[in-house]
Amino acid sequence: MRIRVGHLYPDYLNIYADRGNIAVLAERARLRGHELDVHAIGMRDPVPAGEIDLFYVGGGQDREQALVAHDLVEKEKPLRDAAEEGAAFLAVCGGYQLLGRFYRDVAGDELPGIGLLPLHTVAGQRRMIGDVLLDCDWAGQTMAGFENHAGRTILDEGAAPLGRVISGFGNNGASGAEGCRWKRVYGTYLHGPLLPRNPWFADHMLAEALAHAGGPTELAPLPDELERAAHEVSAQRARARGGKH
Repeated sequence: MRIRVGHLYPDYLNIYADRGNIAVLAERARLRGHELDVHAIGMRDPVPAGEIDLFYVGGGQDREQALVAHDLVEKEKPLRDAAEEGAAFLAVCGGYQLLGRFYRDVAGDELPGIGLLPLHTVAGQRRMIGDVLLDCDWAGQTMAGFENHAGRTILDEGAAPLGRVISGFGNNGASGAEGCRWKRVYGTYLHGPLLPRNPWFADHMLAEALAHAGGPTELAPLPDELERAAHEVSAQRARARGGKH
């Protein structure tokens, strides 16, 4: 089965090796006999209507985020249509913020988002940095990663988080929530990259993309000893931080 991936702004949003998430998806798909067909969608590039099974957008620094924000707004309608029609999305850090309604910096200036996720973000003075461990009760799994952000993301009332913080800051250091999920759209602050140490979530994203492509969503298990070990190392570092911050 061919899984069509639209990688948004790969030349701008690739901090902390976020591009590695695509490599993980490609290899895990290949091992199951599927092919990941990745298309870069850059500045002023059109979004192929109905042709993408999974959209991916990584993180970037404030400058890069500002460079792509207005172009992303021009892509809002086809991206929203794709989400409504069941395409999967994975957005990390800066990309996650831009899927919300807006990002407001410390001076009060706002970058527009596309409002795909029910949230907004405001900048704080203190950066929230370190290893994170989440309880993703909706999946019966834990998720480990690394966060480094000044933005405080506030979910709308009733919005579903990606996970509940066991250790780390999460969306804003106060709510106990991290990330957001809606339909097949997932946003998170977790870098590292995220997927090598969370193979269950990599497979979940592949299954979501395969569902949109009309393919089988049951994935054969893989020998994930190294991946599970990487998860445990990251989880132990997070626990060593002494709980929520």
